[in-house]
Amino acid sequence: MVLLSPSVSGLRKLLRICEEYAEENGLSYNSKKSEFLVFRGRNKPITFTPSIYLCGTPLKQVAEFKYLGHVVTERLDDDKDMERERRALSVRGNMLARRFARCTTQVKLTLFRAYCQSFYTCSLWMNYTQRSYSALRVQYNNVLRAMLGKPRHCSASAMFADVRVDDFYAIMRKRAASMISRIVTSTNSLLSALAWKLDGPLWRTWNAAHVETRAPKRWF
Repeated sequence: MVLLSPSVSGLRKLLRICEEYAEENGLSYNSKKSEFLVFRGRNKPITFTPSIYLCGTPLKQVAEFKYLGHVVTERLDDDKDMERERRALSVRGNMLARRFARCTTQVKLTLFRAYCQSFYTCSLWMNYTQRSYSALRVQYNNVLRAMLGKPRHCSASAMFADVRVDDFYAIMRKRAASMISRIVTSTNSLLSALAWKLDGPLWRTWNAAHVETRAPKRWF
């Protein structure tokens, strides 16, 4: 259960409602497992630590927590969630490479598409460093190299083209496009208002998200 409020007083009011409901219905909250997080401005220093109580017990303030599998941080950056996905991809890739080393290439590609292309909640990634993004891309490339028995120095672009598998950038663009499509067709009035504001920050961020930047090639 997650409570969201634009102010500390609003959060305290929501907690009182929860306490009253629990008392009326014979329920109880585990205050030791409950935490709160304060979203900070991008360039604002951390100078305020509010006191939040649940059933008379002070709650622990944290800088990040995992909600529905997605790591949320106080700065709303996505580097921690990308690292979570990179590690999970590494574990899945190593397992597949070991257990299915003797399978045919087609079987390996089917497993790769099923277990290594999900990138859970990647369509929410908006605020991240190029270092985190590149680390995840390299891990994705290395997993397919390991499964196919390719050397680490082989061309990733040629490898994906040869086996007709989407590369990392294609996966990211498809996930972002799918997210936009679902919001545009949503019946939720708030989401619809955001979706059709083409000059708003939502579209500007998505248009710039997951764009591959490379130095121009020089031909001699």
